[in-house]
Amino acid sequence: METNKGVELPPQMEQWKEKAESTFWGWVGCSFERVDERRIVVSLDVKPHHLNLIGILHGGVHATMIDSAMGLAAMIARPNAGVVTTHLNLNYVAPVGAGRVYVEAEIAHMTRKTVTTQARVRTEDGELLAFGTGTFRVLD
Repeated sequence: METNKGVELPPQMEQWKEKAESTFWGWVGCSFERVDERRIVVSLDVKPHHLNLIGILHGGVHATMIDSAMGLAAMIARPNAGVVTTHLNLNYVAPVGAGRVYVEAEIAHMTRKTVTTQARVRTEDGELLAFGTGTFRVLD
C-alpha cells in the first residue's frame, strides 16, 4: 500500500488492513492501493463471479467497493471513533466486464458527528463507471 510521503496515518491503519482481509471486503477481493489523510484508493480484479447475468460487473459489487472505500476514508478521518453508513447514493454510468477497477474515495465534509464522502469507480484507462456519495455517523 502506497502512502504519500510525510502523511501521518492512524496507527490502526495496518490493523484495519489486516482485519479487512477476513471480512466481506476480503471475500469480494478488494485491495488497498494508496492512502493519505483525506483519500483512499482501492482496487478489484474483476472475475467471473463478480458479474451479473448479462456479463457486466454487478451493481452490488460497485456498491460494496464504494461504501467500503468511503467508510475507510471516514475511519481515517475519525480514527478514534467508529463510523457507520447512514446514507449511500450511487450512480452507475458505464458497464465493465473484465479488467481491474479502481475506487477513489475522499472526504467532502466533516462535522463533529458526521463525515460526508464521495467516490468514483474507474477502469485502468480512467473511464468513469460509477460514482457516489456517502454520509457516515461518527459513534462516540
